[in-house]
Amino acid sequence: MNSILIGDNIKIAPLTIEDATEMRGWGLHRNPLLFDYNFPYENDYEIKKWFRSKTFTIRNKYYSIKDKDDKLIGYMGIKNKNYLLKSSFLGIVFDPDRVSMGYGTQTLRLFLPYYFNELDMKILYLEVSEFNERAYNLYKKIGFMEDGYYLDLFSMQDLNLSSEEYKRYKSCFVFKDKKIYNYIYKMKLTKDRFFNVLARNEG
Repeated sequence: MNSILIGDNIKIAPLTIEDATEMRGWGLHRNPLLFDYNFPYENDYEIKKWFRSKTFTIRNKYYSIKDKDDKLIGYMGIKNKNYLLKSSFLGIVFDPDRVSMGYGTQTLRLFLPYYFNELDMKILYLEVSEFNERAYNLYKKIGFMEDGYYLDLFSMQDLNLSSEEYKRYKSCFVFKDKKIYNYIYKMKLTKDRFFNVLARNEG
């Protein structure tokens, strides 16, 4: 995407190394279930290495998400692009200080018409942890449907099991062989379904 997508409150453009550097000024998630979403890198070498790992293949494309004041509030990627099936996987992350402000909905409603029409894609997949109700509800509102459900190794094996957040979502976790696993939803959005849901919401 050479040109920038501009909405009422956000702008989407190709992710740059300058954007990645700006992420080290982001806030932190206080919820221990979401610690893995905190941007962990501080020095220039680590940030450049992270940026290259995201952008080195043509099957992945990453974008910055900025507010109307050009402040970086998030990034998103379409990954593992399948040119034959015209499908890919979505990943999207926001500055923890800017979540629950409606930016996720705005971003997807701005980007998805471009994804399906300009990029000529037919299907978009994503995966979301069962305990991540906020993200799950956003995806359902946009039109994503459940397409699978599986157990995966949890990224934070030192999870605080006495935290209120864990106790609330305890049923989303399983202990096996002294390791922590959590349930994941795989979700799917087709081009037709997205535009049908969009028309219904705007009708």
